[in-house]
Amino acid sequence: MKKYTDLTDISNLEALIEEAKALKKDPFSFENLGKRKRLVMLFFNSSLRTRLSTEKAAQNLGMDVTVMNFNSDAWKLEFEDGTVMNGDTSEHIKEAAQVISQYADVIAVRAFPTLTDKKKDESEYVINNFVKYATIPVLNMESATAHPLQALADAITISEFKTKDRPKVVLSWAPHTKALPQAVPNSFAAMMQLCDVDFCITNPEGYDLNPELTKGTKIIRNQKEALQDADFVYVKNWSSYTNYGEILNPFETNKNWTMTQEKLGVAKFMHCLPVRRNVVVEDAVLDSNQSLVIPQANNRTFAAQVVLKQIISP
Repeated sequence: MKKYTDLTDISNLEALIEEAKALKKDPFSFENLGKRKRLVMLFFNSSLRTRLSTEKAAQNLGMDVTVMNFNSDAWKLEFEDGTVMNGDTSEHIKEAAQVISQYADVIAVRAFPTLTDKKKDESEYVINNFVKYATIPVLNMESATAHPLQALADAITISEFKTKDRPKVVLSWAPHTKALPQAVPNSFAAMMQLCDVDFCITNPEGYDLNPELTKGTKIIRNQKEALQDADFVYVKNWSSYTNYGEILNPFETNKNWTMTQEKLGVAKFMHCLPVRRNVVVEDAVLDSNQSLVIPQANNRTFAAQVVLKQIISP
């Protein structure tokens, strides 16, 4: 694996999941692999699970880790070619990526979308410019349109908890008070398309994901119908793709999409966290033994570890 910026970088998903599960059983089995290698983690946005799990994953492999928050610790970067840098940007990505490459063996980047400029966000201008100008592998810790580390952790979780060969998996939209990116649902949908599952998406009118990403996947407007006989229900909010970055209705209008114990039935509940209790999902679900959010979060370490292992392996 030369980089991990999208799920297309995975050559054998089933083998990768099994390798991650093996690492989970013996996290330090390759603790010398990363000796004298350094992971530099660059954060343009906040993080809890991604930062801690990726840092732990690298250290499990024996790597050293440097963390930099670009909004407070570094010069503001310019990403446009040919620009006259007489504004608030002080350093160009062309120099920055090459310089960081001299200090590290892997660069990990987390950069959210603008949610105002669809074309710019879909160009993945931050992560793709690091890939373009860095001379070392790049790892995506969530970008404008994708979160492949989260999706891999999700696939590992389903693999561990499924009780049938081909479970039914539902991605259900939920209300929220803020406009959220589509990165997590995009990557989860793409991952489920690669897995042997019966997969569908349920969301209200106006909240369809990018049709290029969901083509071939059933989209069901009736949430109750979609949830029938589900084995896993992944609940997530996202803002409108058509009316890009917008919340189309106030929370009160869509609160009937909140996940409840009654709706969930006997299915397992999944969410990437953080989650707003009694907005996205009621307490009864999160606090039940059907909730997988904690083991799902734990699997973030082993998703990152297996990817880093493959990247730094000779």
